[in-house]
Amino acid sequence: MTNELNVVGAVIIEDGLVLCAQRGQDQNLAGLWEFPGGKVEPGESPTAALEREIAEELDCTIEVGDLITTTTHEYEFGVITLTTFYCRLISGKPANSEHASIRWLHPEELLAIEWAPADVPAVQCIRADFA
Repeated sequence: MTNELNVVGAVIIEDGLVLCAQRGQDQNLAGLWEFPGGKVEPGESPTAALEREIAEELDCTIEVGDLITTTTHEYEFGVITLTTFYCRLISGKPANSEHASIRWLHPEELLAIEWAPADVPAVQCIRADFA
């Protein structure tokens, strides 16, 4: 049986910059970049999951906005369905506690880093939206 996971990603925009997070060396896809977020728990809505995950991972509060895209990608460890949303910070500044690195990039700089495959369609949408 294939391991299937529904996950959400926050495309946090502030001052025209996008928050990007690098996966740690102890994680699947180590060193690749992603939008912060995580698994949707049973009975949880995608927006509630995203608000919870960002509070846990980055110690800040976000407002979830428009849906960007939903993509499904098959990795060696399972099938990931990733739904990304535009978000804005409501309180706090992102604090890096779970990633190797976090950085703010202009939309046109997003292709300068190596993204996890499931995140690439969202990167393309963001670049188109800000072109």
